[in-house]
Amino acid sequence: MRTPSIRSRIVRSAFAIAAAAGLAAGTAQAQEGEPVRLGAIYIMSGTASVYGQFAEQGLELAIEEINDAGGILGRPVEYELQDSQLKADVAIQAARKLVYQDGVHALMGIDSSGVAAGLVPTIPELNRSLIITHAATPDVTGKLCNRNTFRISVNINQNMKGAAMVAAETDAKRWTTIGPDYAFGHQSWEFFGNYLKEIDSSVELMDQTAFPRFGNEDFTPFINSVMDSDPDGVLISLWGGDLVNFVRQANNLGFFDKGFEVMMTVGAATEVLSALGKDMPEGVWLSTRYWFGAHDNPMNERFVEAYASKYGNPPSYNAEGAYAAVYAYKAAMEKAGSTDADKVIDALSGLTVMTPMGEVTFREGDHQATVGPTWGRTAGMNEKYGIRNLDPARTFDGRDVTPSVAETGCKM
Repeated sequence: MRTPSIRSRIVRSAFAIAAAAGLAAGTAQAQEGEPVRLGAIYIMSGTASVYGQFAEQGLELAIEEINDAGGILGRPVEYELQDSQLKADVAIQAARKLVYQDGVHALMGIDSSGVAAGLVPTIPELNRSLIITHAATPDVTGKLCNRNTFRISVNINQNMKGAAMVAAETDAKRWTTIGPDYAFGHQSWEFFGNYLKEIDSSVELMDQTAFPRFGNEDFTPFINSVMDSDPDGVLISLWGGDLVNFVRQANNLGFFDKGFEVMMTVGAATEVLSALGKDMPEGVWLSTRYWFGAHDNPMNERFVEAYASKYGNPPSYNAEGAYAAVYAYKAAMEKAGSTDADKVIDALSGLTVMTPMGEVTFREGDHQATVGPTWGRTAGMNEKYGIRNLDPARTFDGRDVTPSVAETGCKM
């Protein structure tokens, strides 16, 4: 069990004994002074592992702060982290290990929409809550929703509603897409198109689209195909190392010189911006689920300052999501007066909690947080951090971009 301090190594054997003595039966009854244990599942290997690394940093920072302030219910907080390997079956086994062997009181994490869609239906059998901090498929708070699952981060619906509102203000009328060939890429294009058509029925959603497999290394044929189709606008939902590789190859092929209106759905992830530096072109629209400079509140100011001081770079949306989830669990457990899973789940439903993005609420009907994305156009370099600035930048109110519970298909 990990903590930001040496104490975790001292009590680890005690956790194993406790798990063997009864936690495998699915209970989470606390003993006097027993640590609060959080189980996290992120991608910690492969080309997208930087996302997991940023998440762990946000997780660690939140736990340090909470422990310095007395913990949760007067008890220290610790965590155990498992690598999903971007595979649903691996994530399912990781969740079972965290509950049955490590005895965690609550779960959080998940980076991939495909992994989330595979994992979420199994969460009720574990009798734990899960707060999703990254994966964006609407399904996990829609048709796959369940009592145990919550999401504190922006989903595809929310991000694409914002994207459509931005796109409708441009002159682009013919749109195509380049996205990963799984749920995230296809749903991003579907929801973007639906929302854009609602705003402007005259736009054309082109049949010539590109969906390379996730982890693809050569994007040249896809880039050439899109350039040959001569669109006005291109929605790009590639992410992580794929997006970094794409931008570098697109620069070499002159893609960004064609005058397209370019929108990258998660291009303002600081992991991507840091990797690209000046290679990220100016004048393209980027989105992120959290932008460190967009939220004027004391918690965000403290978070950005503490994170940058500790890790040397501004926090990414994945770091903020993990950080916010820890504080949400603190609020829920203190509201419940317990770490009992059923009581924590009841406390989370409808809970309003302060995060670096401001106050967010887990809606009772689908457990989706009412949060909105930031979309901004790339400008000059931020010399302090070595990344592009966003200017102008627009942060959407979650209430304006979140569909009603009835529209999500969630039947809790």
